Amino acid sequence: MRHRRRRRTLGVVTAHRTAKLRNLVRALVLKKRIETTYAKAKEASSFAEKMVTIAKREGLHARRLLISKLADADIARLLVTQIAPLFKDRKGGYTRVLRLGIRPGDGAQKALLEWTAVFELPKKKAKKKKEKVPSEKEKTAEKPSPKEVEEKKEAPAAKPVEKKDAEKKGGFLGKLRKFLKGDEQ
Repeated sequence: MRHRRRRRTLGVVTAHRTAKLRNLVRALVLKKRIETTYAKAKEASSFAEKMVTIAKREGLHARRLLISKLADADIARLLVTQIAPLFKDRKGGYTRVLRLGIRPGDGAQKALLEWTAVFELPKKKAKKKKEKVPSEKEKTAEKPSPKEVEEKKEAPAAKPVEKKDAEKKGGFLGKLRKFLKGDEQ
């Protein structure tokens, strides 16, 4: 029986549990919403609410307490400057835990932990398209004169240009092809 036991042990030793809760709260501050197991979410929710209560005090002592409990000055700064002002009129209930269902692998109850205040979620960075790097042949090839360009526009294409194996570019297979043909010196 767990009489007079206040916390969930999460199946780990104390140091591991505190580190896990710190990391969950850090992720919650940065991402505004995290998905984890229900037990971890409930414990992290309690810890996060205590951190917001400290952050609402502002001041140097509050910042130092946050830094000591979260072991990260940047997260403490975000808590004081961005999150705590949203909850200045509220006396609790800064987070919510929503059940998501059961994880197929081990049957653990999954949950979503998020702030109750409305945030703009961080935008995902768009992937940059890779610029095409001209090959050695394209670098050495001369640019056509304006007359040649006009002639090409006027003359209809009689047959499609076939790619030769030597023209294939780049990558592992291209280098392998060159090696097997003996083109590479």
